[in-house]
Formats: sequence, structure tokens, C-alpha cells
Amino acid sequence: MNSGKDFMRIISLVSAIALLAGLSFEVLSGHRSDFSQWYLWLQFAVCIIFMSDFLFSLYYYKRRATLSEARRHRAWLDVLFLLISLPYLNVLDWLHLTPGREITMLVATLPIIRSYIVMGMVVQWMLDGAVAKIFGAYVLTIVGVTYLAALMFYDYEIDVNDELRNFGNALWWSAMNATTVGSSIIPVTIAGKFLSVLLPVIGMMFFPIFTIYVTDIYNSKSRPKHNQ
Repeated sequence: MNSGKDFMRIISLVSAIALLAGLSFEVLSGHRSDFSQWYLWLQFAVCIIFMSDFLFSLYYYKRRATLSEARRHRAWLDVLFLLISLPYLNVLDWLHLTPGREITMLVATLPIIRSYIVMGMVVQWMLDGAVAKIFGAYVLTIVGVTYLAALMFYDYEIDVNDELRNFGNALWWSAMNATTVGSSIIPVTIAGKFLSVLLPVIGMMFFPIFTIYVTDIYNSKSRPKHNQ
């Protein structure tokens, strides 16, 4: 166990939770013209931590000469993680660019995606067994995507959609679409309509993982009886 690496995991996890809580408060507080300065500074600090974690990981693997061939092939994925860790929202603010709430909200979700990746890594770190790790990542992904989509849908639609009355409605809408059941709330914005298509697609992509997990549990329990 490496204390430095574990410490960075904990710091990154706390930062990820703080950023998600900050965005939730920012959206639900009702200020949808622009993002508050306190949130901009929070996102900037968290992005710095994420980028530091990326650099520490590079140093860690290089120091121990564990940069395997498989990890070299994953270098593009590490670069992607770095790109979504950059504080784009702060850059827009520093350049005094105002592309509109729809664009800035989309930009604000990029570090949140990185936050979910951090949470997923910690979950896999804590669980034992390949199937359990996959299932843990599956649950976190579904819950995380559902919640983030609900935040975005609420932010986009609350002022223009008469069927959307509160965040609970948005969370219900997101959960029903993620499970491919569908909701009676019809989106009216372009972003809302896009989310209503994206959520069922994600749900259908991840549902086989749940099936594999249940099948593995069944096989593991039936195997001893078969051997007897």
C-alpha cells in the first residue's frame, strides 16, 4: 500500500464530493443567469487537485517502472481524464466570455464527470473481486448519471416547462428515462430533448452489466451444490 497514492485518492474523493455538492447548491439555489464566484473558485481548486492527482500518478508509475505496455495503450484515456479536469468555466470567466447558460452549464459538468471517475476508482479500490468491482462501478455510474442529468434538466427546463415544478420532478424524470420506462414530463428545450434520448441509451448500455453480476452470483451459489 502506498501512503502517498492513498492520500491523493482520499483528497480527490473529498474534492469530487465537494464539487458535486457545490454544483447542486448552485443549480437549486435558483441563480441561473451565471455561476457564482464562490463556485468558480471551488471548481478551480478542485480542478487543480484533479490535475495534481494526474501528475502524481505519472510520477508514481514512472518512479516504480510500472508503466506496462497495457498502460501505455491507455495513455489516450489518461489524457482524456486530464482534459476534462481543466477549469474551462474559470477560463471563460477570466476571458469575460458569456456563451449562454446552456453552454456554461455543459462546461461545468465536465469536472463533475471527472469527479465520478474519481469516485469509481475509489469504489473499485475498496471492493474485492472483478465482478464486484464492475458492479460497483455500474451502480455508481447509473446513480451519478441519473442525478447529474436531473440537475441539468432542472436547470434547463424549470423556467420554461410548466410540467416541471421542482427538483423532485426532475429526478423522477431522469430515473424513469434511465430505466427506459419514460416519463410524462415532456422536455421543451433542445438540451432537455437531447438528455431524454441520451439517458435511455446509457441505461440500455449498462443494463447487461447488472445481468452479468446477477448471473455470476447465481453461478457461484449453485456451483457448490453441483459439486456435491
